[in-house]
Amino acid sequence: MSVRAVLRMGHPLLNQVAAEIAPDDPVLPGLVADLRDTMLACGGMGLAAPQIGVSVRVVVFGTGAVNPRYPEQAPIPFTVLVNPVITPLGEAMESAWEGCLSLPGLRGRVARCCRIHYRAWNEHGEPVNGEAEGFHARVIQHECDHLNGVLYSQRMDDLRQFGFIEELEQAGRIAPVPS
Repeated sequence: MSVRAVLRMGHPLLNQVAAEIAPDDPVLPGLVADLRDTMLACGGMGLAAPQIGVSVRVVVFGTGAVNPRYPEQAPIPFTVLVNPVITPLGEAMESAWEGCLSLPGLRGRVARCCRIHYRAWNEHGEPVNGEAEGFHARVIQHECDHLNGVLYSQRMDDLRQFGFIEELEQAGRIAPVPS
């Protein structure tokens, strides 16, 4: 369909709770196509509808290939979640560096659940149930946070672990990130 502009931190829509959408809503196929096109054009790992100015509970993530921004991570299949619900599986948390298309040029260290269960609908109105762990679980939690008006920077407990990619690379705190 088309590549849309990605809203950046500070835009009020990114702080709102998104509305549920019917899995058979006629706008869904076009929205999913725009999300996928925009995510791929920006080199992202995931994207939520509010990030492109549509305040509904839809996220896409994964490309099925290694993402150049996260070359050390295994590929995640392209997935669409409509009205997702996440449940932690256990109490284990892991802290890792995250980036976001709505916070361009920045990375921050965020603690997230190591393992999750998720349920939703896909773009065809079929139920989706799955489990994820590690980076895959992190991506899902990150994207679903956008549906609740939360950016990863708001989850950080130590703002000394937040900075511009170039500075973090030069200090040896993160691996080089392809632009």
